[in-house]
Amino acid sequence: MTLNNFPQKWLSIIGIGEDGLAGLNNVARSLLDSAEVIVGGDRHLAMLPDTDHREKLVWTSPIKHSIAEIIQRRGQSVCVLASGDPMCYGIGVTLIRYIPIDEMSIIPAPSTFSLMCARLGWSLTEVELLSLCGRDPTLLHAFVYPHARLLILSADKQTPATVAEILVTQGYSQSEITVLEHLGGEKERIIPGVAATWDAKDVADLNAIACYCIPDSHTIPLSRVPGLPDLVYHHDGQLTKKEIRAITLAVLAPLPGQLLWDVGAGCGSIGIEWMRSERSCRAVAIEQNRTRIQYIADNAAALGVPNLQIVAGKAPTILKDLPQPDTIFIGGGLTTPNLLETCWNILPAKGRLVANAVTVESEQKLLQWQGELGGELTRIAISRAEPVGKFFGWKAIAPVTQWVVVK
Repeated sequence: MTLNNFPQKWLSIIGIGEDGLAGLNNVARSLLDSAEVIVGGDRHLAMLPDTDHREKLVWTSPIKHSIAEIIQRRGQSVCVLASGDPMCYGIGVTLIRYIPIDEMSIIPAPSTFSLMCARLGWSLTEVELLSLCGRDPTLLHAFVYPHARLLILSADKQTPATVAEILVTQGYSQSEITVLEHLGGEKERIIPGVAATWDAKDVADLNAIACYCIPDSHTIPLSRVPGLPDLVYHHDGQLTKKEIRAITLAVLAPLPGQLLWDVGAGCGSIGIEWMRSERSCRAVAIEQNRTRIQYIADNAAALGVPNLQIVAGKAPTILKDLPQPDTIFIGGGLTTPNLLETCWNILPAKGRLVANAVTVESEQKLLQWQGELGGELTRIAISRAEPVGKFFGWKAIAPVTQWVVVK
């Protein structure tokens, strides 16, 4: 590979391993040497010799200011130094949102995940990848299941202890934890342990964590398939029951990257299970009741989707400033003036709307709209066996009328 492969490219993003600049290949070295401006963290810029007097930019917080500085230098030769593979939870993923790929060259080093698999003998295609750098640790809750192999990028030296605590509280106390420090460098070190007894005190800030999840004997794993047990949710009675929830998520039909509006979210169960179905799915929970808003936040964290967006307010007024959804679910408030009209008008072409009604008045509203717009109406009736004296009898859950329509 030569520089001729990169005509008219002004930005280069170069991955660096623990071996520093000495580990760069010829192409990366040439791009770095020819750069007029160098961008990186303090650790990366410190690798340059003191005699290097070229312009240097250190990442700011928020990072958008640094991105603006880079874009202002379009046409100059700019080199960004990054750790490992810039396209694996790295700065390359961020920059590509602002700068076209045909204006940049990306030269990766082996990712931390690849190095971890090489040390542990794990297959990279059979593990769960997760970063806790600048992210809520409760994200881990959605990744823990029996015999899962997790590779986790740490935020700092405290992260391994946080991960161990989460595994214990989730009922995986005997899980094997391996901390790998300074991978690929002279300071590389591997620290094995078990979640329940994890007590390493001198962990380096630059570390990554591998976990092999072993459930305790009493642990009941939670599936990623919709229809989680009702008891995993905190609520005040405004909860879509698990059978109805499973059917509702099936007709909502989440696809990777799609955005759901859960209007009248209650305790948040629909949005939460939408996000659990695929890690790139996004959801907005719209709820006006303050107590329920707290339930939504608590449930989202407990079930591993802390990034669920919670909007406090009354629909339809609050909806006008939200990003356009791919799918809308209305679980309450169907008789609210202009709610259905507003949701339908906001939906894009091929967008999907699902509404559940439990009252006669709400059901009449759905019958009216189905008559005008079509779609499918379904009556869902569920009964559960419950004790009746010494015997069991069937107790009906309130029936639900469901309308599903695609625009």
